[in-house]
Amino acid sequence: MAIGDYPKEYKPAVHGPYDPARFYGKPDTPFGQLKLSEVGSWLARRNKSPAALMGACSRAWWRWQHKYMQPKRVNGAPFFQLLVGSMTFFYVINYGKIKHHRSYKYH
Repeated sequence: MAIGDYPKEYKPAVHGPYDPARFYGKPDTPFGQLKLSEVGSWLARRNKSPAALMGACSRAWWRWQHKYMQPKRVNGAPFFQLLVGSMTFFYVINYGKIKHHRSYKYH
């Protein structure tokens, strides 16, 4: 699969119109339905290649787009999500400078 191609598991006759937010591979047990003893084998079955990780990130992006940015009536949720995300990002990258300004008790 190259950039811009459909996933190899996608078959238009079976799946219908292509949805970038959908996983077209073999379905597996959702993570929320696992028992604690099954987590290790579930993680071992995952494809951990860079292409699979980028595909997962792309599907997450498109699911977020379909849910929050592209409905007919968009509310303020995506604005606040981006705001909190950017605040968290800048806090993390500036933590090394901020941690020296803590209030310590010297007694």
